[in-house]
Order: sequence, then C-alpha cells, then structure tokens
Amino acid sequence: MLNRGLLKILGIASRVTDWPRWIKQLFVAILDGVLAVVATWIAFSLRLGEWRLFDWPVIRFAGSLILIWYLLALIRQNYNTIFRYTGRGSVVSLFVTVFLTTIPLITYYMVYTYPGVPRTIAILAPILFLILMATARIIGRYILVDLLNRSSGEADHRRVLIYGAGATGLQLANSLTSERGMQVMGFIDDDRTKHGKYVNQTRIYHPEDIAATIEQTGSTDIVLAMRTAKQQRRREILEELKDLPVNVQILPAVRAVIEGRVNASAIRPIQVEDLLGRAPVEPNEKLLRASVTGKTVLVTGGGGSIGSEICRQIALLEPKRILVADMNEFGLFHLRQMFEQQYRKDVFFEKTRELPAISYDLINVADANQVRHLFGANKIDTVYHAAAYKHVPLLEENSLSGVYNNVFGTKNVADQALASGVERMILISTDKAVRPPNVMGASKRLCELYLQSLAQERRAKGTIFSMVRFGNVLGSSGSVVPTFREQIEAGGPVTVTHRDVTRFFMTIPEAAQLVIQSAGMAEGGEVYLLDMGAPIKIWDLARTMIQLAGFDLHGDGPHGDHIEIREVGLRSGEKLHEELLIGEASSATEHPRIFRADEDFIRLDELTPILDELERTINDNSHDQCRRLLRTVVPTLNPQEDFVTERRA
Repeated sequence: MLNRGLLKILGIASRVTDWPRWIKQLFVAILDGVLAVVATWIAFSLRLGEWRLFDWPVIRFAGSLILIWYLLALIRQNYNTIFRYTGRGSVVSLFVTVFLTTIPLITYYMVYTYPGVPRTIAILAPILFLILMATARIIGRYILVDLLNRSSGEADHRRVLIYGAGATGLQLANSLTSERGMQVMGFIDDDRTKHGKYVNQTRIYHPEDIAATIEQTGSTDIVLAMRTAKQQRRREILEELKDLPVNVQILPAVRAVIEGRVNASAIRPIQVEDLLGRAPVEPNEKLLRASVTGKTVLVTGGGGSIGSEICRQIALLEPKRILVADMNEFGLFHLRQMFEQQYRKDVFFEKTRELPAISYDLINVADANQVRHLFGANKIDTVYHAAAYKHVPLLEENSLSGVYNNVFGTKNVADQALASGVERMILISTDKAVRPPNVMGASKRLCELYLQSLAQERRAKGTIFSMVRFGNVLGSSGSVVPTFREQIEAGGPVTVTHRDVTRFFMTIPEAAQLVIQSAGMAEGGEVYLLDMGAPIKIWDLARTMIQLAGFDLHGDGPHGDHIEIREVGLRSGEKLHEELLIGEASSATEHPRIFRADEDFIRLDELTPILDELERTINDNSHDQCRRLLRTVVPTLNPQEDFVTERRA
C-alpha cells in the first residue's frame, strides 16, 4: 500500500518536471499563498489558544501578509529560482524577503495596532511562513530529485565519485544531485586530513582506497573536479584509474567555473589535450600588445589551426583592424562565422568592448600580384605569416607545389612588407626546419634563411623580420591526435610509424600566445624557439588515447573491447626524433618559455641567385633540379635517388 502511494507520488512528480516553466512558477506562487494563510492560522491559534479560521482580523492579516510578500518576492525575483535546485542560497533569499515583509507588518500591527490582531502576530506569522516555505521547497527537492533519481532505471542510472572535495567538487556535487539519473556516491581527495569526513552527508575517501570504494559504492563514473591540479598529477590519476571498471570524465577549464557552468552538462570525457597540456605561464601584457594594440594586423593562413587562433587572441588586444588572408574558402568562412556568432556572444559581451574591424581576403600568397594588391590597399603594421603547406608525405610527392607555396609565398609577403614599410613580420616556422630530410622542412628552412638575410641586409630600412620555431600543436588539422581519434572511432587499428618515434607537442592557444609575445620582443633576424617541454613518445600517446576512449590494447582489461596499435614504418622524409635547435647556442629572453637561437645564415646576395634559379626550375616543372637546388642550401635533405627508391618500394 505504502509502495503504491509512493509510486503514485513519483508519477505525479515526474509529470511536474515536464511542466512549462511559467506553470511551475505559478504553482509555487499559489502554494506560497496557501502557506501564508496556514501560517496566519497557526500564529493566531498559538497566540490565542483557539482556532479562528474565518474571523475578519485573521483574514485581514493573511491578506496583508500575502500582498506584501508577492510584491517583494516579484521585486527580488524569488520565483525565478529553479526550484529543484533549492539549497542554502534559496533559503537565504527567502529569509531576506520574509524579513523585508515583516517590516511593514510590524510597523502597522505593532506600532499602530488593529483590533483583534495581537502585536506578536506580526513577528510570529512571518517566522512560521518562512519555516513552511523552506520545508515545502526542501520536501519538493527531495521528491523531484532524490526519489526520482533513485527510482530511475538501472540502465541509465549513474553512480558518480567526484575526485576533488574542494569548492569545485562541492559545486559539482550540488548540481549532480539535481540531475535525474545521477547519484553522488562520494568524494575522493588527496588531502589525508579529509579522509573519512563527510560533506553534505557524502563521505570523502582517500585515493589509496579507490578500488575498494568503487566496488563498495557500485560507482560507474569518476569525474575529475580538480581545476588547480597540474597535468602531471592528472596523468598519475589516469594511470591509477585505467584498469578500473569506471568511466573517467573531467570538468572543463577554469573559465567554465568562473561562468558558473559547473554542472552535469559541463562534464566531458578526458581528452589527450588535458594530459599533454601544461599549466600556462602568465602572459606578459606589454609583449602581447606591442605589435597588436592600435595596429592593422595581417594574418596569412588565418583560416588554419594556428592562424585562426592568432586571430582570436589578437581580437582581444584592441587592434585597429585585422586582415585575414587565406586561399582556403571554408577556413575563412568558418572563422567569419565564429567571430560573428560564437565569439561575439561569448567574449565581446561587455558594452565597452566591440569586435574589431575584420576583413577576409581569399587570396593565394604565392601569387605576387594578389599580395601586392593586398598591401597596396591597406596600411599594414604587423604581419603574422602562418600560410604554408605542412604535411610531410604530401609534399614529398608534390615537391614543386610545396616549395612554390612555402618559399615564394613567404618571399612575396616579405618583399611587400619591406616595400610597404610594415613595422614587423613574424614567420611561423616549425621544428621540421631543423636539419630536415624532407621537402616540407627544407622549404621552411629556406623561408627562415630568406628572412634572416633580409633582416641583416635591410636592417636600416626599418622593417623587423623575425621567426618563431616550434613543434606539433595538439588538434591542428591533419595532425596525429585527430588522426588517432578518427582511427579509434572507426574501430582501429591505430597506426604508428615507429615504436620509438617522438614529437614535441603544445596546445594551439599556448603556441599562438607565445608567437604574439615573440613579436613584441623582436628586433630583427631572431629565430625564437618555444619551450615545448619534454618530447612525447607517439606509441605511448596512441595507447593513452585508446584507454581514454574506453578500449583496451589486448582485450584483457576491464572494458573488454580492444583496439590494436600497428607499426607501419617511417614514411618518406620522416625523422624518428625532431629538434628545435640547429646550432649549439640559444639564450633566454624576458619570457620563460621563449628562447633565442644563435644560428648561421646565408647572405642575401648569395641566396637571391639560388631563389631565382629555383623559381625557373619550378616553372620548368623539373622535380630533380628543384631537389638538387634545395640541397645546395639545406644539405640534410634526402637526395632524389633515395626518395625515388623509397617511393618505388
């Protein structure tokens, strides 16, 4: 009988959660009116020792209480609360409104008095009203949240352990308890002093007991809610959890916490970027603004991964104007949509800030006429040159196109920057330009040499030429991380060229921010190196991504399903390990993650004839001669005969 009654209540409660918002608000407002009448009846009965339900003084006082309450509750927006999230804050808000309601009641019924209404009623009735409202809301939350959660089907019921019993973890727990199908089973925290204690009747466990805790509580999920934890600690936690039968998820970045989005919808699976990224270094505001604020900035390759992030960050630094140049139509379209919709809404929400003027130019920087018109039509102050072909195997097979785009695109932009009096030009280079065995790296090294020679030869002309060299960025188009992700989603195998191959990695936002700061300290001719941290073994990266996706390597883990890692051999022109420094010497700068390389270069009068001959060779469609000319400048490039042999094999 009791169970049937409970099921009936839960059925009604389930339907209530589906009501439109305005109906819920109206229902709670009507209920409050009824509670105000009940509180008045109880107050009079306690004071007079008898029930007086329909006496005029009782009706008059109840009407006064209801009228003043509704007026103040609407002003203070008490009915804008999401009632199933009722907590301490909601009760405090009710207390404040009831307190304000009591002031006019005391003034009228205690100071001036009214026949038949005892003076103490003006205090007693509001207190009872507050108790009844708070109790009703707590009971409503219990029914709408706790009972409905417990009664939800086992198939979709998630029992969650929260790793981190700090402020973020507590905020998440409060949100999860309001979500249907979610039940917080406990906290896990590294702080031994919290072990065994309770927060909101929820126990805190120590990581050493995590396996037993999962078994004891029947937990299905663990959410990392440690926004201040370093990546090294996150990696350690993941290593501890990888063999346990739970789904590991994470809260997003600090920004989501600041914006109050610590809730179930903010939780997402752990991504490899969360483990490989580093704690950011506080940017140098002076360096960030030096080449951007109040200036017209051109970003070539602005539709690409690095270029678009540079545009995003520049937009926050109050430039006069941003010019985005790219021959990728979809890249420009996507960037434009992002600025006009998402970015404007998410970032430029303050009335004092406006989206800067941005133009989108669909051009090929390898076309000298298009570049000349672009510079001629705009007074450009700063150039970030990110336009380049970057995929090693494709450029090995299409060497003429790769060299023409990378080398002569850079030459066109640099020549026009010099002719137009641009203040500074920054080349986005790559670690593949260091002793390169492939065409892609050789073409980027030649770009560096040209800018170095221009900086040395034309120093007195005023334009500052500099370059920034760094390794792989996580999540860039065509890079290893999205490739592995696609292979995992397809069921595998995940292909790795060599078991021992290593690469440097950096997040796109960090790389873009450091590039902008490098421009701020450039004086001319420098090759800046970004501190990439320790190199990452690609085999280990693949294994981590497979585990994060919930699979095992051999099918003998707790998840059952497995994905194979397959070694396929190094591709043509690929190195086992990348480097950032050509020579032996580098020096620190005013930024802890930016270094300056001291490297030899070729004089402009020696380099110019080689470039002229290289352009003629490309026009003659001579692959062999193109490669031979590149080797005169970059001797580490694989000879043509080796490349042909590799392709035939």
